[in-house]
Amino acid sequence: MGSPAIAAWIAHLTFWVLVVRGWMTAELGNRGTIIALAFWLIAYISRPFVPYGVALFPSLVALADIALVLVIVRGDVRIT
Repeated sequence: MGSPAIAAWIAHLTFWVLVVRGWMTAELGNRGTIIALAFWLIAYISRPFVPYGVALFPSLVALADIALVLVIVRGDVRIT
């Protein structure tokens, strides 16, 4: 397993953790949770129909992670 596969697993794990955390803490609410899950499901189903869709799917999940972090944490996460 190479580093792109590990990054994809980390992105997926982070997505599901953020969706559950956002739903449990009511930061996303029901509507936001449904939108995030619908985005993931549409991206997952459309993978075979989009050129390079299988390779682009982890990147779409990572973009959803960024959006979820901005919504749930209400800003960027400081690493310092």
